[in-house]
Amino acid sequence: MIRNPAVPFAVLGATVALGLAPASAQTSCGPREQLVKLLADQYKEDPVGMGLAQPGQVLEVFASSNGSWTMVMTMPDGKACMIAAGDNWEMVTKIKGNPI
Repeated sequence: MIRNPAVPFAVLGATVALGLAPASAQTSCGPREQLVKLLADQYKEDPVGMGLAQPGQVLEVFASSNGSWTMVMTMPDGKACMIAAGDNWEMVTKIKGNPI
């Protein structure tokens, strides 16, 4: 399935009634719980990776079995922002002894 990377941003922009509101033209932000639910319901995306960015900020990648993916940055106050989205996600497995 080919997904326009702007679609999640448009969907979030249209869900102000849920408490999600666009923060700017490039990102859409809202409570993390609602963003995670939206990604699961609309795109069947689940968390596949995460890491710490700045102190207290968590970067997560959500992906679906059909290859769609979304990157989400969550702030210490629980506000989460979509920062990127796309298609053709592939999980990469490092082979022991081979540099990446």
